[in-house]
Order: sequence, then structure tokens, then C-alpha cells
Amino acid sequence: MGSKALQNFLNENLNELKSKGLYNEINVLESANGPIIKIKGKDLINLSSNNYLGLANNPRMVEASIKATNQYGVGAGAVRTINGTLKIHEELEKKLAEFKHTEAAIAFQSGFNCNAGAIQAVMNKKDAILSDELNHASIIDGCRLSGAKTIRYKHNDMEDLRAKAKEARESGLYGKLMVITDGVFSMDGDVVNLPELIKVAEEFDLITYVDDAHGSGVMGEGAGTVKHFGLSDKVDFQIGTLSKAIGVVGGYVAGSKDLIDWLKVRARPFLFSTSLTPAAAGAVIEALNIMTESSELVDKVWENGRYLKKGLKDLGFNIGHSETPITPCIIGEEKLTQQFSSRLLEEGVYAKSIVFPTVPMGTGRVRNMPTAAHTKEMLDEALAIYEKVGKELGVIK
Repeated sequence: MGSKALQNFLNENLNELKSKGLYNEINVLESANGPIIKIKGKDLINLSSNNYLGLANNPRMVEASIKATNQYGVGAGAVRTINGTLKIHEELEKKLAEFKHTEAAIAFQSGFNCNAGAIQAVMNKKDAILSDELNHASIIDGCRLSGAKTIRYKHNDMEDLRAKAKEARESGLYGKLMVITDGVFSMDGDVVNLPELIKVAEEFDLITYVDDAHGSGVMGEGAGTVKHFGLSDKVDFQIGTLSKAIGVVGGYVAGSKDLIDWLKVRARPFLFSTSLTPAAAGAVIEALNIMTESSELVDKVWENGRYLKKGLKDLGFNIGHSETPITPCIIGEEKLTQQFSSRLLEEGVYAKSIVFPTVPMGTGRVRNMPTAAHTKEMLDEALAIYEKVGKELGVIK
């Protein structure tokens, strides 16, 4: 039977989530995660994937992953520091450093692991971290794991950051100070004010840490938000994921050679978790080749993003202040948001509802992620469905 206390806890809390419209049903895909996906035998226009450049099922990358598997096997067989570092991992990290315009890079099993490992490798309970209030959950967890004091500043508010940095520095309570921000914020699609953040960091000697999970492959001609602002030499930690625009799985930290050498001896997910599969490493190398050869895919995702944004705005939807292809439709109330998403699905568009606790209560939204793989015809069909459902539910007139 197991523990009654556990069963009571689960029953009570699952029922509460369901009653409030906060329980998330997981949909299972019967196809690759492309612009059109199949769920329960039905073809749907997919506007929920992070596969920005359409690379997740790219034939060249599939071929590269098969070649790497044939050469190295399906798994690395050990953690990186024992004998799980294969030649292909070394090639990958060299390529990532070139891509990010840094001295060196280190690959992790996920972007989440980067934040869980890199922050606590440098910060400790004598230190303080200034963190944007809308930073990703993995940054929040990474800060907690470090034991450092976390000081939240208002979202993208550089005056508030400056005031909090001044107070922290002048208090004399802390050793090192770090500022952490997302490059592109995943729920609203807005971009960090990096030039101003760097000015504050230089004034108060803050270690700078930019998590560019949604910016890598999209901003700065693909090289990310830091490159977009021309500040590659001013940011200490550049974090990226290999599972969004790159289309595979994993994460990386790019920075100085000394920083990467330190992470290789102190970042716990690197030390205590088996390394990326050879197939993943091989596919990522090929993705970087594709992105370096041509800007076609990056140009296309921006073109599609602008097209979808204009279409939704013209229909009267609230799309917030997004500056990237991420396009939220802010509905508001949680149950209405879930109902809106369900009706879209019935009509042929897969756009997942996002509600509390991922976003603040009362700001439920359906988040749209156009990719380079969508055609204008797909986006036009999606807009027609949005218009139909929006009028039916009274979200637009």
C-alpha cells in the first residue's frame, strides 16, 4: 500500500490543482517535433516547440548522430573526469567556444544542469547574487544550491539593479557579487538591457552571468544576445542550451579558459553525471556547421515571428512586449486560458497554455513559438483559427 501520509498529500494536492485549472495534462507526440505534429492521430500546426530553426529532425544532423553512434557507441560510459570524455566532446567544446566568441566552453547534459553546476562552483554563502525577478526556474535553483544570498531586482529595471548593487556593496556583508539574467525571457519574449547591465556591473565589480537559452541560435545572427550587443568580452558566464534552436539536448557554459578549467573541477553535474551521448555531440557539431554556413534559418525564424506577431496584433490579441519570435497571447484568467488552448487544439493548432506558477496569477497566456520550418500557409491557417476561437470565447471582438 505504501505510505498513507504520502497518498493523502498527493490526493489532496492533485485534486486542488485540477479544481483551479492549474493541472497540466501532458500530450504525447506520434511524430517528430516539426512544424506539423501528430497527436492521437490528428495533424496539428505546432506553435509550442522550442525548435526555433527546425533543426530537431534535420537530415544532416540525423546523419551526423548516426555516424557518431557508429564510431563511439550509444553512451559515453563514464563521467567526463574519469574516462567519459570522448574526442567528439572535445571537438564540440572547441566549436562552441568559436561560436560564442570566447576562449573556451564546457558542455553539460542540459541547460538546467549548467545553472545547477556553474553558479555554485563560484558563489558561496559569503556572497550575494542579484537576480532578475523573471529569471528561469533553473537559475533560481542554482542560486539556492550555491547558498549565496539572493537579492531579486525588478524585471529588466537597471535603476533598481543599480540601487540593489550599491546597497549590497556598501553593506560590507558580502564577498563576491554576481548579477544573473536571462538573455531572452521565455514567457514574454523580451530582451535584457545588457549595455546598461554591464555599466552597473563595471561600477560595482559584479560578476556577470547571462543565461541565453532562448537567445542562442536566434539573437546576434545566431550567436546569441551577448553577441547581438557586441559585448562578448564583457560577460563572464555565457550559458546556452543545445536543446532549443540547436535542436538536440544539453547545455554549455562559455567564458575564459580559467573559468572553464575551474568548472571542470568544481561543477557537480559535470563531475557526477555521465557525459552527453556521442550522438548528441555529433548532431550539435553539425548544427553549428549549418548555422555558420548560412544565416538563412535565423532570417526565416525572424520573418515568421514578425508575420505571426502582426497577424495576432491586427486581430486584437494582447501580445505583450515581445522583441523576439516568442509571441505570447495573454488571456488572463487561468481556466479561460486553458479553455482557449483546448479549443485551438480541437480546431487544429497546438499552442500550449501557460499558467501560474510558471507565470504570475491572472496573466495566463498561450505562448506561440514560430520556427524557421513554418510556411506562410501554416501561419495563415493558425491565424484564422485564432480569430475563430478568440471571437467565440470573447477574447477579441
